Amino acid sequence: MSDNGPVQIRCPVLNVRRVDAYVAITVVAPGIAERFRSGQFVSVGVGGDHSSTLLRRPFAVHDVKPDYGGTVEFLFSVKGTGTAWLAERRARDLLDLVGPLGRPFPLPRDPVNCVLVGGGSGAAPLFPLAQSLRRRGCRVDFVLGAASADGVLNAITARRLAETATFTTDDGSFGTRGRVTDVLDKVVREGRSDAVYACGPMPMLRSVTAVAESHGLPVQVSVEETMACGTGICMTCVIPVVGGDGVTRMVRSCVDGPVLRGEQVRFDDVGSIPFDALGAPGWKGAGRRGVEQDRDIA
Repeated sequence: MSDNGPVQIRCPVLNVRRVDAYVAITVVAPGIAERFRSGQFVSVGVGGDHSSTLLRRPFAVHDVKPDYGGTVEFLFSVKGTGTAWLAERRARDLLDLVGPLGRPFPLPRDPVNCVLVGGGSGAAPLFPLAQSLRRRGCRVDFVLGAASADGVLNAITARRLAETATFTTDDGSFGTRGRVTDVLDKVVREGRSDAVYACGPMPMLRSVTAVAESHGLPVQVSVEETMACGTGICMTCVIPVVGGDGVTRMVRSCVDGPVLRGEQVRFDDVGSIPFDALGAPGWKGAGRRGVEQDRDIA
């Protein structure tokens, strides 16, 4: 395994805290912290050594600090038995983590104006990204949305990190009533944005990508797709993506993503295998070339 590859660590919990509507867990994990790049995630074992809960849970990394040799924080909503078990952890409990996993956000070579768009807990990976962009001299504008006020993640931190921070809620309890795409066009124009980064539910990513394309801006999206293994083996998290050659391939969100170019994701076909995808019945490139391409992406 490469020194830059993921590692599996049994690491102690440093603290468990509430962050708005979410639970945040910080673990001491130097091997993961030193390899981490903004946009990557960790896969966490849940249920304990004797549990029947076999599948790990993937979580975006929300924060990394040098304390204790390197700490990693991830956050989540309690939605089922796995996350309920995690929420009951306490300081000094051990958790089994694999990470960092996935493709990180690409960073611009030169200082540019960037708008970061997040929905609910999906905004978590945007905070280390904002710090990385600021270190490169980039302007950062945040647009964060949620169903209600308690779901808007880290509003105070967003204001501190960014040139501007705009908030939306479906019920109007905080910021502007509506969705992030209702205000994104104005933020892009006023901030003279050069690039868009987004993370959140797939319908939000589709809409954000459409706004970015209308301005001719590149958009990087961190997709939220159900994952099982997190390492590219099980093929649970595949989504259709159009390559530079115009061919649609089913790519694995966990290793080919979670960060992808928004304009290349076929959002309307997520959850299915398009008829014209590589290897599907409607694909027109059958023959030797198709065999070679199949081998390349295997």
